[in-house]
Amino acid sequence: MPTVIVGSARDIVEYCGVPRFLFTDFPLGNPCGPPWRRDLQRMIAGQALELLRDADAPRTTRRSDVLWPSNDDWRPRYGRVKPEDVERLRAVGEKRRRTQAQARTPG
Repeated sequence: MPTVIVGSARDIVEYCGVPRFLFTDFPLGNPCGPPWRRDLQRMIAGQALELLRDADAPRTTRRSDVLWPSNDDWRPRYGRVKPEDVERLRAVGEKRRRTQAQARTPG
């Protein structure tokens, strides 16, 4: 089945050796653009289809020319945890790990 991966983690996706990869320089979790921005999502989907049509070798990577629609740069803030959020996030993580452990426990 012909496949195109659209993603933002270029180093990881290329390491996996996918057949065709459309790289979007967007925050992780948003490879096709922000929610409700159907115009950008359609453009990126169109670029993915063009890559599917045009790629002439395995492990082809193409960089999307669509830019994240914001005047400020999201990179410095991405993944940053504010000091006041540390304990709350730690509690959320511990709860998730307990739930996962219970799900793996038989019976």
